[in-house]
Amino acid sequence: MNDPRVEYRNRLARHSLIAAGKERLHIRCGNLKLLVVAIGVVVVALALGGRLSGYWILFPAALFAFLVVVHERILRERDHAQTAVALYQRGLARIDDNWAGSGASGDRFRDPKHVYAEDLDLFGRGCLFELLSSARLPMGEERLARWLTTASPLTEIIERQGLVAELRDRLDLREDIVVTGEDLKPRLNAESLIAWAEGKPLLTAKAPRVVFVLISVASIVALRYSLHTLVPLAVVLVIALVLYSIWRRRASEVMDGVHSNAEGLMLFSKILLRIEREQFASPRLKKETAALTAGPRAASRAIRDFARIVFWMDAREGLITRILELPMMYSLQVAFAADAWRMRWGPKLREWVETVGEMEGLLSLATYSYEHPADPFPEFVSRAGSGPRAHSGGVESEADANANDAMPVFDGRELGHPLIAEAKCVRNTVVLDRNTRVMLVSGSNMSGKSTLLRTVGINVVLANAGAPIRGKALRLSPVALGTRIRSADSLQEGRSNFFTEILHIRQVFDLVGGHNGRLLFLFDELLEGTNSKDRRIGAEGLLRALVQNGAIGIVTTHDLALTAVTVTVGNIVRNYHFQDYVENGQMRFDYTLREGVVAKSNAIELMRLIGLKV
Repeated sequence: MNDPRVEYRNRLARHSLIAAGKERLHIRCGNLKLLVVAIGVVVVALALGGRLSGYWILFPAALFAFLVVVHERILRERDHAQTAVALYQRGLARIDDNWAGSGASGDRFRDPKHVYAEDLDLFGRGCLFELLSSARLPMGEERLARWLTTASPLTEIIERQGLVAELRDRLDLREDIVVTGEDLKPRLNAESLIAWAEGKPLLTAKAPRVVFVLISVASIVALRYSLHTLVPLAVVLVIALVLYSIWRRRASEVMDGVHSNAEGLMLFSKILLRIEREQFASPRLKKETAALTAGPRAASRAIRDFARIVFWMDAREGLITRILELPMMYSLQVAFAADAWRMRWGPKLREWVETVGEMEGLLSLATYSYEHPADPFPEFVSRAGSGPRAHSGGVESEADANANDAMPVFDGRELGHPLIAEAKCVRNTVVLDRNTRVMLVSGSNMSGKSTLLRTVGINVVLANAGAPIRGKALRLSPVALGTRIRSADSLQEGRSNFFTEILHIRQVFDLVGGHNGRLLFLFDELLEGTNSKDRRIGAEGLLRALVQNGAIGIVTTHDLALTAVTVTVGNIVRNYHFQDYVENGQMRFDYTLREGVVAKSNAIELMRLIGLKV
């Protein structure tokens, strides 16, 4: 594998040169157009003065039209090069851990009631979605967001790992789709287009189309003889007017339902064509491309055909088409052509859109994998009876799978948080298995307890999405994930902080039974909104119930009285801690996880350090 930083810099330099060259051509072409306009003014003046034939005006007009076409192409190529430059600049920023605020935040996918998304910072500025997403189209972003918020079946996760590995080094494919997608993004409303395509056709009869063509031909013939008599033309126009009045309403309904422009559809066709031409190795991707090219026409060709129809729709407002509207039956012919396309290809459109969304989602994960070559894919421990499980590090035997079937396992070695810069990230090993079902982590404020929970949680999210994890290795069972790290009171809903917390914990409890009863829970400062006595009794009951239901998890606390729960619940709940120390009048943390209960707290010391008299 090439060094991603070196490869990106080389591509960035190449596209920067192209963009600079196209910018120079843009300026020169603009100046040349101004010169042609000046020449045209002179030619017009001379023609009006009788010194030149009026036909000379055609020369600067034709030259100007030619320059307009050339200039448009130069601008398009410059914009594409600039998009590629931005692509690799952002890629280098991600590699250098300087990416926050440079990509799509995914705010539209935020759900305050989701069982872990808000706690783990999946969406928003500087969050996981922004780090991962290279998608430019809504369907690609939606596919990635779905993978992050909903755990896929194990077979899909394993398959996705293979697809990500195959796409990891395909930088040309990624670049082509991103550059085209950047242009397409403001021009395609996939949801409304699918809704129209899957709607009931309104113009299904074939005979009227033949009649409309005959009326158009008759109009041309009648116009030819209109110098001698207007009767044939009048008869044809009356017939056309009658037919127009019959079909106009339904034709308008068909065309008004298409909320897309021709240019956007042409770009979408270009993306489909790029995917169709790529040679893949995996059966899944081969199947996807085969579906795009199956039938009498490939998906890209069918969309290109529809783009031409939409172009005719957009041309209805032109002066010439308005003049030809009635004799040529223009709108009716276009509407019938659109509905004929809908009847033939409409049922396929959703599949094509989903294929593009799937590819953008996979390329987002592949980009992350390429830019972080040291991050491995996790190994999943499957249930008994499912057979051995192939993974990047080897094959798990049937005996190993049976041995681990009774209890879920989470074995993360040197786990780090992907949203923390590598230079600042302190990695820890976390093991949850039959011997340690629950880790009870104590420690002072700001010592790293919440970060540990988010590190474990976000790596589970990455694993369930089919992406590499941030760590040396991760071996885990397929688990449902539930967290309670953030909670706040609500004046509008009349809820206290404690009541909000226990409602969220109830939501986590509801996950027990999913994923074959396997749950990984992460609770920060468990039951912090109540008194110490109730807190201990409540925590003991919660942990006992979760353990009895086969769950594993981590609970943090700065209430040292809660660490005694390990005695009552059993030795499957074990104490760990983070520690701190004061150095040169400042509080220091090493963020390293250690066994046992923390020996001291820092609340009083922190108060004194900021000047409070305690």
